[in-house]
Amino acid sequence: MNPTIYDIAKAANVSKSTVSRVLNNNPNISAKSKEKVQKAIEELNYQPSKIARGLSSGFDAILVVSRSTTTTKNNPFFSEILHVISKFSDEEDYDVILQTSQNDVEEIKRCIAKTASKIVKGIIMLSSPSDEDYFKEIDKFNIPTIVIGKVVGEYQNIYSVDTNNFLDSYNLVQYMIDLGHKDVACLYSPQEYHVSIDRLEGYKQCLKDNNLPVRDELMINCGFTMNEAYENSQKLFDNYRLPTAIFATDDLKLLSLYKSLDKHAISTPSGILVGGYSNTEITSFLFPSIIQIENPTNDLGEVATKHLFKIIKNNDVTGRKVIIPTTRTVQGSKYRTQSFPK
Repeated sequence: MNPTIYDIAKAANVSKSTVSRVLNNNPNISAKSKEKVQKAIEELNYQPSKIARGLSSGFDAILVVSRSTTTTKNNPFFSEILHVISKFSDEEDYDVILQTSQNDVEEIKRCIAKTASKIVKGIIMLSSPSDEDYFKEIDKFNIPTIVIGKVVGEYQNIYSVDTNNFLDSYNLVQYMIDLGHKDVACLYSPQEYHVSIDRLEGYKQCLKDNNLPVRDELMINCGFTMNEAYENSQKLFDNYRLPTAIFATDDLKLLSLYKSLDKHAISTPSGILVGGYSNTEITSFLFPSIIQIENPTNDLGEVATKHLFKIIKNNDVTGRKVIIPTTRTVQGSKYRTQSFPK
C-alpha cells in the first residue's frame, strides 16, 4: 500500500498541514520542518497522486462523465468511445478522468468536487438524459461541455455532437415497409435518454405515415442489458402471430434477438427480417447479415474531443449542435447520410 501524507506527518513528527505546505511549495514553513518532511518522503518513497501534483504543477485534464454501470454493462459503445477520447486527449497532452455514479444527484456532486480543483478544463458527457435539469446544473460550472447526444435546451457552455437518430430509425423502418412488411416490431431502450426516445419515435412516426397501426404488443422495452433484452424479447414469441420484421435500437438487442431466433428455430431474413443499430465489429459476425445502421463511434468520439479542445483554446467552432453522418448497410450496399451543423 502506498504511503499517505498521514504517514509522512507521523514519520516527520509534524502536522498534516505542514506536509501539505511542503508538497505545494508553500514558503510559509520553517527550514527545519521542511527538511524533516523531505527526509520522511525519501525514506517512505512517497509518490504524490497525479491530482495532488496537478494542483501545484498545472496538470490539465478533461472529465468524461459516463452513465451508471448498471446501464452500460457489456455495451461496447462506451468502451470504444472512451478509447477514442483518450487517444485525442493524449495528443493534446491532457489526461482523462472518468466518472461514473449511480444517479444524477451523486453525479452532480462529483462534478462539483472535480471542477472545483481547477484541474478539469472541459467535460465530455457520453449520454444525454431526457431530463435536462442536469444540463442546467452542469452549465453553472462555466466549463465547456460536449454532450455526445441530443441537447434540446439552450445553454451557455454546453455543445452537442450527435447523429440523427429519429431520421435514421424512420428510414430503416421505411425500408422494411417498402419490402412489404406491415407487422414491424421494435425492441427499444427505456426512455430516460434522448437517443432512446428519438429511435422509438422514428419507428412510430414511420408506421403512422404509412397508415400502419402502432401496436403496443409489438413494442418491447428491453432494458439496458443483453440479459434484459433476451428475457423481454420473448414476449414477441408469445404472440399468436409473429411480426414479419423486427427493428432493434442497439446491438445488444440485436445479439439477444439472434439468440431468441435460434431458440425458436426461426431463420432470417426468410422467417423474420431483422435490422437495427449496430457496432459492425460485433454484428459483422452474425449470419445471415442484417440491415444495419452503423453507429459512428469513432467519428462521434473524435469530433466531440476535437470540438472540446477548440473551445478550450478559444478557437472558433462550427456550431453548438453538430450531426455526424451514419452508414446504412443493406445486403452489402452502403448508403451514407449527410452531416450538417444544427
